[in-house]
Amino acid sequence: MTLLRAANVQLSFGSRTVFQGLTFTIEEGERVGLVGVNGSGKSSLMKILAGAAKPDTGELQLRRGARVTYLPQEPEFPEGATVASELSVSEAPLKEALAAHAELAKRLEAAPTEEHEKLLEQFSALSDRIEQMGGWGTEHHAKTLLDRLGVKDWDRPVAQLSGGLRKRVSIARALLTRPDLLLLDEPTNHLDADTTDWLEEELDKLPGALLLVTHDRYFLDGLVDRIVEIQPGEGVTSYPGNYQAYLEQKLVAQENSEVAQHKRERWIAQEVAWLRRGPEARRTKSKARIDRAQKLMAEKGFQRPKVADLRVAAAPRLGHTVIEAEGLQKSFGDRKVLSNVDFRLQRGERVGLVGPNGVGKTTFLRVLLGETPPDGGKLVIGKNTKVAYYDQQRAQLDLESTVYESASQGEDWVILGDQKVALRDYLDDLLFPVPMQRMKVKALSGGERNRLLLARLFLEGANVLVLDEPTNDLDIVTLNILERLLLDFGGSTLLVTHDRYFLDKVATSILTFEGGGRVTRYEGNYAMYRRLKEQSEAQAATAAQKPAPKKEEPPPAASKAARKPGKLSYKDQRELDGMEATIEAAETKKAGLEAQLADPAVYSNGAKVAEVNKELEATAAEVDRLYARWQELQDLAAGGA
Repeated sequence: MTLLRAANVQLSFGSRTVFQGLTFTIEEGERVGLVGVNGSGKSSLMKILAGAAKPDTGELQLRRGARVTYLPQEPEFPEGATVASELSVSEAPLKEALAAHAELAKRLEAAPTEEHEKLLEQFSALSDRIEQMGGWGTEHHAKTLLDRLGVKDWDRPVAQLSGGLRKRVSIARALLTRPDLLLLDEPTNHLDADTTDWLEEELDKLPGALLLVTHDRYFLDGLVDRIVEIQPGEGVTSYPGNYQAYLEQKLVAQENSEVAQHKRERWIAQEVAWLRRGPEARRTKSKARIDRAQKLMAEKGFQRPKVADLRVAAAPRLGHTVIEAEGLQKSFGDRKVLSNVDFRLQRGERVGLVGPNGVGKTTFLRVLLGETPPDGGKLVIGKNTKVAYYDQQRAQLDLESTVYESASQGEDWVILGDQKVALRDYLDDLLFPVPMQRMKVKALSGGERNRLLLARLFLEGANVLVLDEPTNDLDIVTLNILERLLLDFGGSTLLVTHDRYFLDKVATSILTFEGGGRVTRYEGNYAMYRRLKEQSEAQAATAAQKPAPKKEEPPPAASKAARKPGKLSYKDQRELDGMEATIEAAETKKAGLEAQLADPAVYSNGAKVAEVNKELEATAAEVDRLYARWQELQDLAAGGA
């Protein structure tokens, strides 16, 4: 049954048409992902569907009695709200149903026998509704949700919470409503990877329908059964299946469009050649054919969608020492953030920083950059190291400046490689046309501000990029561009992001912040880190379950060589010595294959894509095997076999 229907919806801001002729439906229980480039109108459409904004034209139909909950990117709370009061608001429909249930129970007791059947039907329907809305133990459920989301203070005013905690309270509030349709706009922003995993499981349990906007591609792939893509200035296209199925269908559609465009161009060339023969050749059937040729030439035809052309300015070559830290200590009062942390960043490495919010990732970056002094330890920055820092708060952007002023830094030109490019043209390549260049930064969307700041940082000629949550608010197309840029970047990168997909494609190692100042490094991408961590936890659990040996018994027989660190066989030692170079070669091959898939010339060739994909899968498996073998040899060398 159809839950919501939008028909011929149009929205414009001034002379700019956001979308027009937009028509689609959401069925009961359906899970829909909404995608599109920044500025295509995803958030605007969500507001319209939620009733928080009005379209210029069009019709919206919602099933009678259906309840809709909307979670915007930036949640709003009334003045004086506390965590408890906000969750009470979300429970209001349930409390009303519980009160009606209690009243109906009293009526049932006092009603004559002939009315029992009718009242029992109402009683049963109301009980089913209460169960659907979460049942009777709502306060316990609410506190469990908050605890899992990392919100501990039940009576704390919302105004005192950080942006991340406010987002978590709003998520709990939305989940507790258990609506027929839940609209979520970037719910994973400010959530760490473990909490994102948990939220995915919670949303999967909800009985109602879901419309989701997110840049987290694993999240999208795991939850939705249909993708709806907004075409800028136009309507929507629907693709059945999850995110992976959407990509496959897009590839086929693009190939078909290019074939059709090629045929159309040949047809136009033939018609133009005929028109040029002169009036004698056109006398008998000229009018219809001329009209057809003119119509063909006036048609827009297939065009590849324009994407932001992010580029990095030339940078000095890194020296042997990039950034090195030894024994870093940092505390805030009684809270220890860094405890004797050693870290070395090498040339070409892309290190992903992961861990719960507030555990010290940003503090660690600020200590490395010299913005926050450590309480102890040693820090060395290489002589040739030049850092560009992306602050997740985007404090470097002046909201009152125009886009052009913010990007120019006093210059009307930018140097890209050996080319001098007019700043106006470069901004146009970044999807900021001249009219937008005159807009103030505060008028831009979150994704557009993000793109502007990244573009400005990449022009600084840095050889070390320090990026703190650069993926927030970016559309999926721009995320792909940023991934490719970092893979091609010749310097080193320190990256804080909760985007698991992004880390899997970009990171060469993971630095995990575990609380209490503990920091552990894992080689490989995010998926490898999770596997190594799970193996370590499983081994620790197995060891804890083994009974301790009796005092009178000697320890299990084992050669001293097996227990002493560094006692590898000659063959194993040779293998370990060459392992880093082998892994680097495999990673380079993998990056090259990924770059091929990102190349439009390859991407438009279905047979070539299949061939490269097959080779990429084999190479990725080999990289995983090499990392596992490297870890095994390291454990043997440390006496941990």
